[in-house]
Amino acid sequence: MKVKQDKIREIIGPGGKTIRAIIADCGVKINVDDSGTVTIASVDGASAEKAKEMISRITEEVEIGKIYMGTVRKIMDFGAFVEVLPGTDGLVHISQLAHHRVQAVSDEVKEGDQILVKVLEVDRQGKIRLSRKEAMPPPTGAGVPDPSAR
Repeated sequence: MKVKQDKIREIIGPGGKTIRAIIADCGVKINVDDSGTVTIASVDGASAEKAKEMISRITEEVEIGKIYMGTVRKIMDFGAFVEVLPGTDGLVHISQLAHHRVQAVSDEVKEGDQILVKVLEVDRQGKIRLSRKEAMPPPTGAGVPDPSAR
């Protein structure tokens, strides 16, 4: 398999810890070269597939428009930081937490909560903008027309 060169460090991990854990867990041999080519050798196809899946999760990048199940990592006055992929956090601004006006972020989410979020944007610095309300069905009633009532 092929990965971006800037992801090689994440596969290997500090002092080779991550790659050694994958090798031990799956019983495979893994070689990563400088071009980003990852070779997985195993006598068992299922073990090789498991190792490939683990590496894919490590090297995965967020996609704009995709919905992820994320974990709330930190709450601030202006929003919540949500981990959408291992080691990858994005910000859900307070205005994107719910369809209604949110007074305090802690009224909607708590640290450790699992929430659905949609990726709105990844800016040039790599900051990820998320929306919880875009991942939720629109509210019905309370003056909001029901789209199924046609």
